[in-house]
Amino acid sequence: MGRWTDRLAELGIDLPGVVAPVAAYVPAVRTGAHVYTSGQVPIVDGKVAATGKVGAQISLEEAQQHARTCALNALAAVDGLVGLDSIVRIVKVVGFVASAEGFTGQPAVVNGASELLGEIFGEAGQHARSAVGVAELPLGVPVEIEMIVEVE
Repeated sequence: MGRWTDRLAELGIDLPGVVAPVAAYVPAVRTGAHVYTSGQVPIVDGKVAATGKVGAQISLEEAQQHARTCALNALAAVDGLVGLDSIVRIVKVVGFVASAEGFTGQPAVVNGASELLGEIFGEAGQHARSAVGVAELPLGVPVEIEMIVEVE
C-alpha cells in the first residue's frame, strides 16, 4: 500500500472498479506526466445511480453525492491505468451538470467532487476547475466529472 491507498482506507472509502466505457473511448489516457480521464458518470455496481436534472428531479445535495461518485470513478480510471499511488496532484477537474431551467448552482454541485479530492489528497488535491451547466448528459445522468492528474 502507499500513501493514497492508505488514506482511502483511513477514510473508509472503497475505490470502485473501473467503469466500462459506454461508447468508443477508453477510461483514461496517460501522456507524459499526466493522466486525462474520460468523463465519468454516477455508475455504481454497473448501474446508473440516478437520472434527471439538478434543480428539478435531483436536489443539490443528491447532485453533490453523485459528483462524489463520479470523482471516485475517475480515480478508479487513474488507478486502473497507472495506480492510485502514482498520483502527484490533481491538476484540473471539469464538472458538467444537467441543469433545470434557472438552476445556477453548478459550482456547488461540483464541490461534491472537489471536497472529496481535498479529503483524500489534502494540498495535492487542490485543483483548477470548471463547472458547466448543460441541457443533457449521457444516459440521462445529472452529473459528469473528468479530471487531469499529474503522476510520477
